[in-house]
Amino acid sequence: MEMLYNSDSFVVVAFEIPVEGAGTQRSRGGYEIVDKFARKEIFIEGELAERFQQGVQELVAQGPNPEALDEFIGSFTTLAQQPVVLH
Repeated sequence: MEMLYNSDSFVVVAFEIPVEGAGTQRSRGGYEIVDKFARKEIFIEGELAERFQQGVQELVAQGPNPEALDEFIGSFTTLAQQPVVLH
């Protein structure tokens, strides 16, 4: 687990989960995105996570722009249904 981004609006955490099977060790990963204002989170993996990663890399390559990054991340949180619960 690694925190990748933390703004006033969002937190993005990367997960890499080891998976054992058929004599090989692989990993499965994804991103948890927390919308601080809506108090909801979503975990994305697979193709959606790859699309998220590529979009972030493209934005970072263009130069620092927190507003554009927050807008891009926000487009993924529209799918969020899980409320954030503090333990």
